Amino acid sequence: MGDKSGKLQMKTEDLAHSNLATLQALFPNAVTETIDEDGKVVRAIDADALAQEINTHVVSGKEERYQFTWPDKAKAKLAANAPIRATLRPCREESKDFDNTENLYIEGDNLDVLKLLRETYLGKVKMIYIDPPYNTGNDFVYNDNYKVDSDQWDEMSGDYDQDGNRMVKNLDSNGRFHTDWLNMIYPRLRVARDLLRDDGVIFISIDDNEVENLKKICNEVFGEGNFVAGIVWQKKTSPDARMDISAAHDFIIIYAKHRNDSTYLLNTIAYDEERLKNFKNPDNDPRGVWASVDVTGQTGRAPKSQFYEITSPSGKKYLPPEGRCWAMAEKTFYELYADNRLWFGENGNNRPRVKKFLSESDGVRPWTWWDNKFASHNQEGNQELMELFDGKLIFDNPKPTMLLKRIIELATKKDEPCLCLDFFSGSGSLGEAVMRLNAHDGGKRRFILIQIPQVLSDKGNDFKANNVATLLGFTNLCDIGKERIRRAGEKIVARSVVSDQWPVDSDERLLDMGEEGSNQCDTGFRVLKLDSSNMKDVFYTPQEYAPLIRNLDDLVDNIKEDRTAEDLLFQVMLDLGIPLSAKLDTRQIDGVTVHYVEGDYLAACFDAVTDGIVTKIAQSRPKYAVFRDSSFASDNTLVNFEQIFMTYSPETIRKVL
Repeated sequence: MGDKSGKLQMKTEDLAHSNLATLQALFPNAVTETIDEDGKVVRAIDADALAQEINTHVVSGKEERYQFTWPDKAKAKLAANAPIRATLRPCREESKDFDNTENLYIEGDNLDVLKLLRETYLGKVKMIYIDPPYNTGNDFVYNDNYKVDSDQWDEMSGDYDQDGNRMVKNLDSNGRFHTDWLNMIYPRLRVARDLLRDDGVIFISIDDNEVENLKKICNEVFGEGNFVAGIVWQKKTSPDARMDISAAHDFIIIYAKHRNDSTYLLNTIAYDEERLKNFKNPDNDPRGVWASVDVTGQTGRAPKSQFYEITSPSGKKYLPPEGRCWAMAEKTFYELYADNRLWFGENGNNRPRVKKFLSESDGVRPWTWWDNKFASHNQEGNQELMELFDGKLIFDNPKPTMLLKRIIELATKKDEPCLCLDFFSGSGSLGEAVMRLNAHDGGKRRFILIQIPQVLSDKGNDFKANNVATLLGFTNLCDIGKERIRRAGEKIVARSVVSDQWPVDSDERLLDMGEEGSNQCDTGFRVLKLDSSNMKDVFYTPQEYAPLIRNLDDLVDNIKEDRTAEDLLFQVMLDLGIPLSAKLDTRQIDGVTVHYVEGDYLAACFDAVTDGIVTKIAQSRPKYAVFRDSSFASDNTLVNFEQIFMTYSPETIRKVL
């Protein structure tokens, strides 16, 4: 085939090999060859040569250095970079508004899903929020064994899961209590960082059990200089009398992809009703209501120009209070005075204050203490879920949507299509928060939620809500998350109908309605499920199957029998880096179904094709054209396929699977 043709890889990139290639391009003399434990010649890094190229001190061996480490850390790094052969299969029947929505709900192990998303969403996510297991001794954590066999795992931990479960209880009696949690969270954060935009931020909820370890991991993954803040969120409204000291808070750790001290990374927060009461206009200023603020500051290293006498309109003279100075130079002060931006009280006799106009303010910058008036609390999170499910609590302590809306407000802008990701999505609180905030301010935010389909059990008291959920027919946690988003979306749409029975409040406004009365807020979601690759092993390693292949017909079966054309389409989209929310269309060309994505960006046909069909596809001039091997009945058809595209659309990139 020509330069525009080739085979699709249909697997994620091996980042270790990619990093080696980058290093080789920078320092070719640092790449060498050696013999591995199997006796094979492999490429390797010459640490001594690399150290000379870097021209700085390199720590090696047992030389003391500052570091944060734990058992299996090296394997956790490998887990982040290792390629996988997997795919995301669409599930229309469990989706809502599949063809129009730009939101995604993905079922599956989040490490594998994040790897699949890495190519397509590299540097495209504005905000990540996660609420991972807190490691309290009862939480489930992902049991990633990094391909260690059972004997090795048994030797390492004494807790090998004979059933192959990927989630186990990390009891505090386990000798690997912190190790297992660190091995779980580390590779996921490594991959998640790649998804963030350069101006992106990640918010991570955690409690006292792992907050120190989490910060150390984040310092390594994101860089210590990219730490933004540690929020203390008041999650409860009253203490627990059964405890010596009741935990009233959780932490929310914030890191940036690339922090820039010269610009604000986060937005301001709109004034709440309590603060708005401070804005008045007693002097009928044409600029509108204002609130006054103090004009003094701490002396510190203040210059002499900030120590001067002020005369009020009534003639009373003022010097800065003892130990203070004026907050601006005398020249600036009188410029504000001339512009009627100073307030000396109704009688003009008080010490001056500066007028801050509401019309000139974007809001306030939050601090690191978020009380439950500002960001709600766990009880409200429970109440919100119960309101959606007829008074029944089917998930323990979901995060309240007000907390998440505060986070989204800080990290995203309503007038750009910001992508919000949660890969420990639980009951789906982030999805509801995104929809509600869009409904409130007309925003264009989208969400991607990822959740492993953790099986619910009606036995035991570990998760009290599980008992209720299973009685309602939910079998796993994803069932709860999807149904929550459906019901929340329906509630938002119902409230959008102009009605005297539903007054607009400070939290949500009436949604903008289109000409036909359709809801402009995206309350749908496209469900995708993690599965093994659509391709059989012969696709990836045909050389191993060559002795077994007797004729060309054996090659037809390189795709698994239970996979649909739409399954193949989504794996192709992943391989080509096309967003999984892209618009889909099917066209019938001479009785054959051709799948088009984002207009004519991608044309994919998985049925047998004729020269006429290929010609019509080529005439649509797609960016990519994808066919199956079995689409071509003979070598002549394959040759004609190339010639047709060279004639009608030579710039089309042709791929075969």
